[in-house]
Amino acid sequence: MYMKGLRATALVAGLLTPLAACGSSSTTSGTSAAQPLKGVKIEVAAKWTGVEQDNFLKIAKIFEGETGAKITYTPTGDSLDTFLAPRIQGGDPPDIAVLPQPGLVAQYAGQHALKPLSADVVAAVDQNFTPYWKNLGSSGGTPYGVLIKAAYKSTMWYSAKAFDTAGIQPPQTWADMVGPASQKLRDSGVKAPFSLCGASGWTLTDWFENVYLSQAGPQMYDKLAAHQIKWTDPSVAAALKSLGQAWQPNQVAPGALQTDYPTCVGTVFGKKQAAMVYEADFVGTEMSKYPGADQDAKVFPFPKVGATQPVELGGDIAVVMKDTKGAQALLKFLASAEAGKAWAALPGYFSANKNVPPTAYTDAIHQQLAQTILKVGDDARYDMSDMAPAAFGGTDGKGEWKDLTDFLRNPADVAGTQQKLEADAAAAFK
Repeated sequence: MYMKGLRATALVAGLLTPLAACGSSSTTSGTSAAQPLKGVKIEVAAKWTGVEQDNFLKIAKIFEGETGAKITYTPTGDSLDTFLAPRIQGGDPPDIAVLPQPGLVAQYAGQHALKPLSADVVAAVDQNFTPYWKNLGSSGGTPYGVLIKAAYKSTMWYSAKAFDTAGIQPPQTWADMVGPASQKLRDSGVKAPFSLCGASGWTLTDWFENVYLSQAGPQMYDKLAAHQIKWTDPSVAAALKSLGQAWQPNQVAPGALQTDYPTCVGTVFGKKQAAMVYEADFVGTEMSKYPGADQDAKVFPFPKVGATQPVELGGDIAVVMKDTKGAQALLKFLASAEAGKAWAALPGYFSANKNVPPTAYTDAIHQQLAQTILKVGDDARYDMSDMAPAAFGGTDGKGEWKDLTDFLRNPADVAGTQQKLEADAAAAFK
């Protein structure tokens, strides 16, 4: 399935419906003459950079045009908690923060740093999202956030040209991918089967989670996510041993520990030093940087390691940190089908909004993956590290990010990695 339409950046004019139509507090007809939030400033802080940031600002302009509000975007860097903590302590948080982890929703709610969603925002969430997605933005039964951007995180991206040269088809099992398929790729002249984003520790957690979900199964996944079993459990050892098969030096492109996301995408589709790169659907956002990638790039599901086909999900949750005049109105807009449809017309975006149809997306791959997100099955699971306390699952250079980076450096050290993971998890889950 070829990557077509990933360079699409224009909003579909028919999607830009007035804010009043999505149920905002405005009762205007959408003209600029009556703007209920004229002069109101709203600061939104998020990790998005590059195309993701640009696309959000395009959606923000719709809201600005309908309400007169002015949105200021503040990039937080990869460690969002490091950015937010001092601002919360100083009494000056952003109006809205976009949290990449449900664990942060619970953490900040426990610190009384979040404002509950207003009744009309909750109504918009109930209208447009299933309880599964609503619960991810809730803590203690109270809705605090809107999951405005979803991610399908069980996708292997590969170079069709490299696979054709090696004479292989997309592998369906882990054993095939790390064994015969990898060997044939190396024999065909590819430097390494895999490009790893080792300098971005969160990508390594995604690798582990897919392996663990498939091999140990959904119930064990839930227990490990809640730290109801220890990271020294034999199931973790089995997953690390499997992961080590893909992370051997002859399997990964040179400089993996120094390669961040999204640079690792270019290793496959720019430098062509590897044949595959694992990450979520948002890899598609990076494709436009590399000439010909939209014709070369294909995807296949993360292969089975055990009995379960892994389906891992992620997402970004917008929460109110300052209950200002415009913050709740912006979240209500972002919870609407209109905002979701407009965003879907841009590359590298998925919505969990059940009223955003797959036809809103601009290419066949995104339409297919959108259907997967909207039909979450019983075996699908949310990103494990994103549900953990940030000190363990969401901080650069600490906890799980660091421990798996160290494991990439020495994939033979299964027992030592387990001990470090358990020590860090135990401290974070106290």
